[in-house]
Amino acid sequence: MTDRVYPSAKQAANGGEATTNPVANGGANPTFPANKAQLYNATRPMYRPQPPPRRRHNRSCCCSCCLWTTLLILLILLLTAIAGAVFWVLYRPHRPSFTVSSLQLSKFNLTDTAISSTFNITLTARNPNKKIAFFYDPISVKVFSGDLTIGEGSLPGFIHGNKNVTTLRSVISSSNKFSDGTDTSPLKSSLKNKNLPLKIQLDTKVKVKVGKVKTKKLRIRVTCDGIKISVPTGKAATAAKTTGVKCKLDPRIKIIKWTV
Repeated sequence: MTDRVYPSAKQAANGGEATTNPVANGGANPTFPANKAQLYNATRPMYRPQPPPRRRHNRSCCCSCCLWTTLLILLILLLTAIAGAVFWVLYRPHRPSFTVSSLQLSKFNLTDTAISSTFNITLTARNPNKKIAFFYDPISVKVFSGDLTIGEGSLPGFIHGNKNVTTLRSVISSSNKFSDGTDTSPLKSSLKNKNLPLKIQLDTKVKVKVGKVKTKKLRIRVTCDGIKISVPTGKAATAAKTTGVKCKLDPRIKIIKWTV
């Protein structure tokens, strides 16, 4: 009996390639279509954590801004210092000075409810500047003994020229009633010791002329402290000891509602 040989592959129709049938018992594994999970995982990109955003650009801009601002402030301070030095060399500015030349008390009467007094005061104002002049408004004058006002008056305004000495004279009188609760015991104690401590306070506004330039008006206060005088017992006036009395001049700068 003759053996027949069967072909393992069928010839494709129309001259195509032959398809190979799977061989049982040890042949190649058949290929199956991929499921949905496999297709999804195959097309999904791998997750990669993103690095935090870089802020070097913003930080560099902030640092540059701070640096330029600091340099600008330093430049302004340097120019201001140079301008101040030039101004000092050209004008040599000094504050005017005030002294109490004489002070006499011709009348003084104190009761529990009121006080009356009369002072004759002479002040000397000196301008040591060669190229700076001062223009003073009328000056208000107050005389204090402790915290109590015992005399009020005024001095006329004047022009304080370069290297000028001006003498100011005024009569300061007062006849005031005390408000309720006013403590007059320190004043009465001073009268018993026949030695009345006084303080003179001057308030005014001044305009400064530097060369041909005039500034705005500035409030100033002159305080003369350390004066002592005895109370007259008769018609003759008593004189105060004004030797060594120092008068301090301070600008009064008003910031909003506060005065420095």
